Amino acid sequence: MNPTATTVGQLRASGHVQKTVRAEIRDNLLAALREHRNPWPGIHGFESTVIPEVERALIAGHDIVLLGERGQGKTRLLRTMAGLLDEWSPVIAGSELGEHPYAPITAASKRRAAQLGDELPITWRHRDERYVEKLATPDTSVADLIGDVDPMKVAEGRSLADPETIHFGLVPRSNRGIVAINELPDLAERIQVALLNVMEERDIQIRGYVLRLPLDVLVVASANPEDYTNRGRIITPLKDRFGAEIRTHYPLRLSDEVAVIRQEAALGSNTPDYIVEILARFTRALRVSNSVDQRSGVSVRFAIAGAETVAAAAIHRAARQGEDEAMARPVDLEAAVDVLGGKIEFESGDEGREEEILDHLLRVATAETVGARLRGVDLDELANALGGGDVVTTGMQVPARDFLSGLPRLDGSGLYDDICERLGATSDAERAAAIELALEGLFLARKVGKEVEDGETLYG
Repeated sequence: MNPTATTVGQLRASGHVQKTVRAEIRDNLLAALREHRNPWPGIHGFESTVIPEVERALIAGHDIVLLGERGQGKTRLLRTMAGLLDEWSPVIAGSELGEHPYAPITAASKRRAAQLGDELPITWRHRDERYVEKLATPDTSVADLIGDVDPMKVAEGRSLADPETIHFGLVPRSNRGIVAINELPDLAERIQVALLNVMEERDIQIRGYVLRLPLDVLVVASANPEDYTNRGRIITPLKDRFGAEIRTHYPLRLSDEVAVIRQEAALGSNTPDYIVEILARFTRALRVSNSVDQRSGVSVRFAIAGAETVAAAAIHRAARQGEDEAMARPVDLEAAVDVLGGKIEFESGDEGREEEILDHLLRVATAETVGARLRGVDLDELANALGGGDVVTTGMQVPARDFLSGLPRLDGSGLYDDICERLGATSDAERAAAIELALEGLFLARKVGKEVEDGETLYG
């Protein structure tokens, strides 16, 4: 392939070989697997389940529909498929459907190819331009997806019987690329019927015209499982035309959940790993809670939004209190719970208990994280000091310096250093966050008391 070629004659001289989209994806995928390169960057938790199924489907040249609850990474996985296309691909310059210079399919491109021969001009399209995504909405029309008669072309003097009066829709314009349809069941059933020919015969029908355009397009889609969505369904003939129906899932391992949060969340402050772990455990606990409607799922966006809210709380405190470092602390998790409740569908029998359920599961997640992170660290000395009458004050507007200065003195003890060393805390802001986690762990273990009043939290 010669990316500098500007005519079809130069393209042939370069030795370029035309491939179908499916052959292109298959060859690039197999090359990546042979070279032990990861063809799915940014995808976590699907390595041994979903990814092998997707790879087999692509090698077989199948259209794919991904079924799964909200926030499982279906769209990200579809978008990653664009990376399996050739980086640059030649097209006939000015062609409406991005036709390959060796195989024009529209009447206009065929005329130009016959007239210009080897001087037919070409341009190059990047792989990102060959991936097209459409969110299926109830108001989507056949014209949007397939095409319709263009009244402007008719007004120019062309006859309605002229096929060149057609304005092509999204699918034909995705020729030699990938077209992704998100939330496929949301398409009205009569609109889904319009896709049947595209996926089987690889041609399109518009109005009274029978256009035998040999489209070269890979159709991929995402959908929620039909067992709980009330918005629509995939009609049986269309479902039959997808070569592969693959179920996705939420991350199975805690480490994958944490990786997704770290990758997707826009954190403007220093957010320790144990804070992210608490949010990950919190999300996973919600996914198995009997109080939560599991048919609607608990999206990974829940944890991502939680992490961003916690980070924002730290930045807010740093700005108001004049702190040099914006550091998220366990107390900031309260801000996340306050705003995330609306992202969860609770069972009807638990209406009115939403805040209680969220608070309980957050405590469970925090206790599990403390147990995992501070296992082997004896916190009894700190508990005894608080039991002797000392009180430690923290809160979302209490700066780290004030929190640290209010800690009880443990003469000759290296407990604070042990906690900070275990959690990788070095600066004052990091030390405050680490010791605050230990205090919360003591409270959850019922070794110290805790009161919340006027925006401050008192341990004692």
